[in-house]
Amino acid sequence: MRAQLARVDAVLVQALIAAALSFAHLHDIALAAGQDGWKAWAYPVSVDLLLVAAWRRLRSGQAKAAGWCWFVIALTASLGANVATAGLLDMNDVPAWLRILVAGWPAVAFLGGTLLAHTTPSTADEDAERTGDADDAVDQEDAPEPAPELDPEELPELPPTPPTIEPPPPERPAVLAALVEHARKVATEHHTRTGTPIDTPTLRARLGVPAPMAEAIAAHL
Repeated sequence: MRAQLARVDAVLVQALIAAALSFAHLHDIALAAGQDGWKAWAYPVSVDLLLVAAWRRLRSGQAKAAGWCWFVIALTASLGANVATAGLLDMNDVPAWLRILVAGWPAVAFLGGTLLAHTTPSTADEDAERTGDADDAVDQEDAPEPAPELDPEELPELPPTPPTIEPPPPERPAVLAALVEHARKVATEHHTRTGTPIDTPTLRARLGVPAPMAEAIAAHL
């Protein structure tokens, strides 16, 4: 247990020393390129954060191409600062291309961090895709098999359809001759007064008889 803790402590101390040196080198490059004050301290922070974001993308196993691309860019910026401060450049008179790279780095870091943070598929989308695949599988399993095609000659003969028997028309009630004669007078009077033949509802209302009786009387007129 103590040996494991000692190994972890040694690795942690080594990582802290390396991070501090890299941080200082990036700060010195930014300061030499004209980024003074708090801006010189912000540059190493942006490089390290982009490096961590790219490493997390690689660990997640999703969109590894983008993760490797931004990991290499951030690592190149960190290693370039370490090498540049080793005496290869005149820190009091840095070249113009280095000033351009340092001035354009914030836009590059912002683009890389945004792409790494907002291109990971959400859990809701993954669940929806899994649910959709499961539904398709269930639908395919539950789908009924198509019925086999039958030869028309093998179909059984159906019995002939019996003829439709229409019910006989209802019998009209018997009408007295006197009632018919009275109805004829009423119809004549209605025709003289209105100029149109009397209809069955009007005849029924004038005589005060049921509807079947009125129809029977209208048939005799």
